[in-house]
Amino acid sequence: MYRTHHCGELRQSDVGKEIKMAGWVQTVRKFGSITFVDLRDRYGVTQLLFGEQLTKRLDENPLGREFVLQVNGRVAERTSKNAHLSTGDIEIDVSSYSILNKSATPPFTIQDETDGGEDLRMKYRYLDLRRNELKKNIELRYAVNRAARNYLHENNFIDIETPFLIKSTPEGARDFVVPSRMNAGQFYALPQSPQTFKQLLMVSGYDRYFQVVKCFRDEDLRADRQPEFTQIDCEMSFVEQEDILEMFEGMIKYIFKQVKGIDYAENVERMSWEQAMWDYGNDKPDIRFGMKITNLKSPFKKDGKIEAVGELINGAGFGVFENAETVLALNLKNAGSYTRSQLDELTDWVKRPQIGMQGLVNIRYQKDGSFKSSVDKFYNTEKLKSIAASCKAEPGDLILLLAGREERTRKAIAELRLELGERSGFRKKNEFKLLWVFDFPLFEYSEDDSSPGSIGRWVARHHPFTAPKPADIEIMINNNPAIENAATYLEHPYSGIKANAYDMVLNGNEIGGGSIRIFQRELQEKMFEALGMSKEEAMHKFGFLLGAFEYGAPPHGGIAFGFDRLCAILGGSESIRDFIAFPKNNSGRDMMLDAPSPIDEKQLKELSIRLA
Repeated sequence: MYRTHHCGELRQSDVGKEIKMAGWVQTVRKFGSITFVDLRDRYGVTQLLFGEQLTKRLDENPLGREFVLQVNGRVAERTSKNAHLSTGDIEIDVSSYSILNKSATPPFTIQDETDGGEDLRMKYRYLDLRRNELKKNIELRYAVNRAARNYLHENNFIDIETPFLIKSTPEGARDFVVPSRMNAGQFYALPQSPQTFKQLLMVSGYDRYFQVVKCFRDEDLRADRQPEFTQIDCEMSFVEQEDILEMFEGMIKYIFKQVKGIDYAENVERMSWEQAMWDYGNDKPDIRFGMKITNLKSPFKKDGKIEAVGELINGAGFGVFENAETVLALNLKNAGSYTRSQLDELTDWVKRPQIGMQGLVNIRYQKDGSFKSSVDKFYNTEKLKSIAASCKAEPGDLILLLAGREERTRKAIAELRLELGERSGFRKKNEFKLLWVFDFPLFEYSEDDSSPGSIGRWVARHHPFTAPKPADIEIMINNNPAIENAATYLEHPYSGIKANAYDMVLNGNEIGGGSIRIFQRELQEKMFEALGMSKEEAMHKFGFLLGAFEYGAPPHGGIAFGFDRLCAILGGSESIRDFIAFPKNNSGRDMMLDAPSPIDEKQLKELSIRLA
């Protein structure tokens, strides 16, 4: 037996016990004729005391960092206690020890405050995972997994595995493809999600399905995106939207309670997509703080109408505003004392390529009721006062305005709002706020996906299996999806169709998204037609699903949660890589395995592949 106790277990009540312990050497400290060693394992750290005789032996054969060590000894009370360690009241008076394995000098310090850069730590990920910070992340990930499974099990869901080698039906991100040796010249794809399989399981009568499942998308990476990622994937039969929201609101609250000890008793706020875009500039707003957007000039439709016609900012001769498609404002409370250098720095921030704006207009509402602005030569005090009133500003506030094309400006001011919230301390990592967003458009109009000379086409905002709202089904069935003129697509009946879809947002991050699904063949074929698929293409790609709908498909819907992202938010991190045992870097490479890598000619020949 290598050990009777682990390194985080023993307390003062264990003093006098004879024990065995094993782990990794974290530090070695020699004081004259005695030596102290901190021994670490997955559970914690325990101090070891090597007396005079054992210290002489260590002098002849020294211990090094990360040596694997086994000791026998007696639990003793420490004379100098360490309140920062759970085992800080005791130490092990070592009677004998054995070096089970030596270690080369690690390439970086295996401590919370390490000296290793990210690339180096990813190359030696098996060492990085020994650090307490990553250990806590992996344990949190397991706790979230366990809590989700327990909740779903208690609510009669059944865990059913679905295939990883499937047919390529690229509709969203690019597929990862896998060549088939037994079917020369043909390829499998790795699933971007189990979407069609979980719908088929509903047809099969398994009315409550879930998986904690790997998904794969060949897309550009960032801190919260990996080529392979994990979802909590769920589907239910004989449900409407309200049933889904209630069930999975309960799951997230259960996870909060079990993992973080948070009793999230309040009702989760709900917001339409239009309201989110109007007030916050994006469809996943962080509602931990206010600072809503004021639309001074916008073609954006709200409740089917175009609002904010721009009377306040037009007619002053300021071309930046008057020639802009939209003018949007934020009111930063109690910030009218911002200095010129602070305002210049904010202006530089919005000019960064990631934000893409030409400039930033500021209006400082002084404590004495006067105004100072970067557009004083165009707008008199009365005009500035009217703008301030529309932004609900008071003396001491700072109004910031962006102008330009609608989509870019709305995205930019949403990012500026988050940045101001971060700088003002409104986005606290230990504070959690949930939100449901629903009533998304079913379709988006895309010019980018059109062929040269064509007028664009409809694309699914979520995926082609999302049902329209019940009130909009007849509009979809009875209208031709063809867009006759790109300039009038907003007037097409399809532009107003709402999706029977919903997203769950946590602290400004989408953590889950789903929808009520199409389950009738006629409506599904109409959806494929709207997306520009011919009947032949639809049958080639999705004939199996259309066929299944002929055999009594029930009404059904579901949701998928971004498991990695949920773990990262609960752990207070911006990056999901910190919560994945063996992640890829920003180029999609596994630094430890050096993958992807070339394969030899023999393998290529077996796969009937010739490289260009």
